[in-house]
Amino acid sequence: MSALPQQKLTMIYWKSDKFWLGRFREFPDIMTQGRTLKELEENMRDAYRMMILDDVPEGYALKEIAV
Repeated sequence: MSALPQQKLTMIYWKSDKFWLGRFREFPDIMTQGRTLKELEENMRDAYRMMILDDVPEGYALKEIAV
């Protein structure tokens, strides 16, 4: 995976019965969970990288599909 420029985002988080839940204020569609606060932070970073297509190779294709 290529290195991303360091960026700071605001994580909004809370504890449910079993998990820590979080989302980014700047990207409210990015939401995930973790068993610990540390795991939540790691999962938030991973979700952000996936959302910005960091691991998609050049030459990718686009296609609209019905859901």
